[in-house]
Amino acid sequence: KVNTFRAACYDAALASGLPEKTAEWYVNWAQKFAISMKGRKLRSRSVKDMGGFLKGLEVQKGIEPWQVDQARKALSFLYRDFFKLNVRVPESPAKTKGKVSEVTGLKGGEPAFLDRIGSKTQLYEKHERLFRQLRAELRTRHYSFRTEQAYKSWVGRFLGFHKLKNPADIGPDGIRDFLDYLAQVRNVSAGTQNQALNAIVFLYDQVVKADPGTFDDFLRAKQPKHLPEALTKREVQRLLQNLRDTHYLIAGLLYGSGLRLMECVRLRVKDVDFERHQVMVRDGKGQKDRVTVLPERFTSLLKDHLKKVRKLFKQDMKAGSDGVSMWPALERKYPNASKEWIWQYVFPATRLFVDVESGKVRRHHIHESSLQKAVRAAARKADLPKRVTCHTLRHSFATHLLENGYDIRTVQELLGHADISTTMIYTHVLNKPGLAVKSPADS
Repeated sequence: KVNTFRAACYDAALASGLPEKTAEWYVNWAQKFAISMKGRKLRSRSVKDMGGFLKGLEVQKGIEPWQVDQARKALSFLYRDFFKLNVRVPESPAKTKGKVSEVTGLKGGEPAFLDRIGSKTQLYEKHERLFRQLRAELRTRHYSFRTEQAYKSWVGRFLGFHKLKNPADIGPDGIRDFLDYLAQVRNVSAGTQNQALNAIVFLYDQVVKADPGTFDDFLRAKQPKHLPEALTKREVQRLLQNLRDTHYLIAGLLYGSGLRLMECVRLRVKDVDFERHQVMVRDGKGQKDRVTVLPERFTSLLKDHLKKVRKLFKQDMKAGSDGVSMWPALERKYPNASKEWIWQYVFPATRLFVDVESGKVRRHHIHESSLQKAVRAAARKADLPKRVTCHTLRHSFATHLLENGYDIRTVQELLGHADISTTMIYTHVLNKPGLAVKSPADS
């Protein structure tokens, strides 16, 4: 019954135009509310019951205000869109100003296109078929999940800007008006501007099958050239000293192997080769595989960590779990791979989850946000005078290799850069750049 309820809610959420990730969270909150009712029928629940559930979340430790507001929206969806009941969910005092909207990506309190259309539900109800086609085209071309979410968000903003008009009726002038608005009124960055343009061009080229026109004359923000900020070796050690357990190990691999955050959390057991001291990065940025180094400093810690992970894996198998999350195409080719040890994540999540599409109980990898929060907290404790993120450790990896005398082509291969000019940006931070230039003030 639980799986049937989840699947029905999930399908209804997608049909209403909600992104898949948002649909999953809505279903989770709906299920938690159902469990809190202790078997009583959901259709007969009162506004008082919903208010009590939300108030309980507000005082619950570890629940943020934006999560309470998300739960309120989930209940609103459950009764209004799923049960088709005219029930008004009580407003939550959660402060959502400045939080990013789950559907449009617009921030509360700023000029928003939703003012022109009434509600985001209305947006996706009218253009449900368009968004389904957009998702199908993106997946056919194997775009990443995050690119898919970004493109859907920009298409939603674009349609909202034009009051839900059919894209075929907007034309090049309307597209240019939207891009000019982003550049001149919203003052978005050049990268954001380019992403919006790419999403709209994709919409017209692949979904609407119409010529979007040219955009040479719209005002484009000047593309800034930012230099990467790297930590010194001492600063890296201070940062790592303030991390613990799994977070320490992951941060050590980000620095010691030059991995991107998502590349690290998605590592599987078979990708780590202890004998060759190397890590195989599968399906990295640009859907490219590469090999990088496994730091000896963290080898013994990683082996001990994998022993714990293997115990967890055996417990999951005894409990009847369906194994690890797998790519759909790979699972079709190797149906039993999800229950094999070599395919398990090196850094698994602490809890199992129910796959809303298949109803299978699986274990995913650790969520990247937990490490991001831990690194920020560690940087504050270490009192580092720099802005430190997980990607800063990758910058530090490249910088310190160049300082140690390794040639730039080697560093390029380890980082997985397609163009060596991308790697060249790290030469600016060397103690002795280029020709070992000495300042005239020191001569």
